[in-house]
Amino acid sequence: MKAAVLTSLRRLELMDLPDPKIEKDTDVLLKIEAVGVCGSDVHYYETGRIGSQIIEYPFIIGHECSATVEAVGSSVSRVKVGDPVVVDPAIPCHECDQCRKGRENTCDNVLFLGSPGLGGCLCEYLVMPEECCYPTEGAITLEQAALCEPFSIGAYTVKRADFEQGARVAVLGTGPIGLSVLLAAQVRQASKVYVTDKIEARLKAAQGAGADWGGNPDKIDIVNKILAAEPLGLDVVFECCGQQEALDQSFDLLQPGGLLVIVGTARQDTVAFNVDKFRRKELSIKYIRRQNHCVQSAMDIIGSGRTNVDFMVTHRFGLEQTREAFDLVAEYGDGVIKAMINI
Repeated sequence: MKAAVLTSLRRLELMDLPDPKIEKDTDVLLKIEAVGVCGSDVHYYETGRIGSQIIEYPFIIGHECSATVEAVGSSVSRVKVGDPVVVDPAIPCHECDQCRKGRENTCDNVLFLGSPGLGGCLCEYLVMPEECCYPTEGAITLEQAALCEPFSIGAYTVKRADFEQGARVAVLGTGPIGLSVLLAAQVRQASKVYVTDKIEARLKAAQGAGADWGGNPDKIDIVNKILAAEPLGLDVVFECCGQQEALDQSFDLLQPGGLLVIVGTARQDTVAFNVDKFRRKELSIKYIRRQNHCVQSAMDIIGSGRTNVDFMVTHRFGLEQTREAFDLVAEYGDGVIKAMINI
């Protein structure tokens, strides 16, 4: 099979590799159809690491994908040959204390596509456990199926925020994850959603998707603008860009008793909180680790038409153009939101 292989920093090479084979009776052989380029993939592409997770070369990255079932193990009943599927990139152990608590997203032994310990999906074929394969039943397209991974994070994020109908919220950073949070917040019936981003194309996309207000923090004082409309402050702020500046803005935007939900992945190992504001407002904070039990609900929301994720795909590439796709996303070029690699 052909695969886009990361051989060093910012170097992706198209290679011929042996086809993967079914080894366990619960294995599913998948023909990969579409792969979305995620910001975390770009972290590995540019730096070779995300925090303590350090890859060894050569390595296949990529984890947002859809596929068609090519073959199945002897005990597989959930899918059959020819089924289009959403692929959950996480393989939990189901045995550790976290799994026993129903927290598979923080499994002590989790394997995750395109992360150290498990190669990714930027290849023609892949073997995954049956439990990771969700048949689309024709309800969503293959590109929508690939978008289910980031949208499931948005759905999980809003589920954990657990705000009441009519809440007033902000999403700081409107890349694919921030946009997914925006869409999920709308489904949960937030009354107002304010968004910020430094890239005008992303702000325009967010407002086109129904955000009530959008502002660029490089051009205006977004805190003053939002508080002018919401003098009591916001119920929830979703930090989706991994920037210290956005965390600082969050503390100012939240009303006393408000909730900060951190979704963005910071490149630095530490961030700072204004303890005085945090304490005086008695704020709460939740940090998001991927998603947990939200793949099917994400599929259902998209398939039912309650939200539309199609606008996120702004650029399309072939497998042989993977490096071009990664450079575009890494440089935030040409108004890119989601680059999709069709295999």
